[in-house]
Amino acid sequence: MIRTVLCDLLGIEYPILQGGMAWVATGELAAAVSEAGGLGIIGAGNAEPEKVREEIRKVRSLTKRPFGVNIYYMSPHVEALIDLVVEEKVPVITTGAGNPGKHLPKLKEAGIKVIPVVASVALAKRLERAGVDALIAEGMECGGHIGEITTMALVPQIVDAVKIPVIAAGGIADGRGLVAALALGACGVQIGTRFICAAECTVHQNYKEAIIKARDRDTVVTGYPGHYVRVLKNKLTKKYEELMKQGASPEELDRLGANKLRAAAIEGDTEYGSLMAGQSSALVKKVEPAREIIQSILREAEDIIKNLGGLLCE
Repeated sequence: MIRTVLCDLLGIEYPILQGGMAWVATGELAAAVSEAGGLGIIGAGNAEPEKVREEIRKVRSLTKRPFGVNIYYMSPHVEALIDLVVEEKVPVITTGAGNPGKHLPKLKEAGIKVIPVVASVALAKRLERAGVDALIAEGMECGGHIGEITTMALVPQIVDAVKIPVIAAGGIADGRGLVAALALGACGVQIGTRFICAAECTVHQNYKEAIIKARDRDTVVTGYPGHYVRVLKNKLTKKYEELMKQGASPEELDRLGANKLRAAAIEGDTEYGSLMAGQSSALVKKVEPAREIIQSILREAEDIIKNLGGLLCE
């Protein structure tokens, strides 16, 4: 099986991380991914710290393997969550929507590996200087909040700019994506959308079925500068587009989007819920256990690597 320096850094079998998606990445999913040899990650989102504590303890009741927590830096509970992951001795955190620099001394003292999600070379360099352990270079193909550069262009630029391990994310859902990421210089991948359709993922079945039915052009980007989000097209996104054409303010757009991810993930509202999903949705064909997702990615990647020479003409 494929093994890289990332496996040694995080104490995992395979260089596959599961994205820390709010309302999606619960303890059940994180535990299943970790137990299958990857790194499962709880998505803290805007959740209350005690809710996140419950998810951490749920993971520990289901697996003894390493796992992580994603801390969203636009959450009103960031400070409390930093205290929580230190108190609970969480092995790894990933971070998004902000710079964890001021918290690094406390996190490092607690022995926690810190891996921020970045969408630019400048931020990657700054965080490497600050002392993070690795970086997730996430292209705009991903679901949820996105940057402006594609995975194919972003990953090699960040690999060239830093000396710490780089994990590729955005648009990756199978063994082909893993091999491509390795070819670009990454030492692993983070996958979100495909794990929404893991059997252990607790989101509403309607959400999973929407991803499985999605075609290549069925995602759209909504929002405003600094707050763009990729989702599956539905009646909510049409309303967004109408408001944007009318010149709606960020506040109006935020009000429209309030609680819509919960509506999709928990209530199964596929018309007016926010179905965050990446452009890899069209590659997701069925609901299956997290272990089979990981094993199928690895099998495909190994076959591709083995047969690459046959694609070249002498």
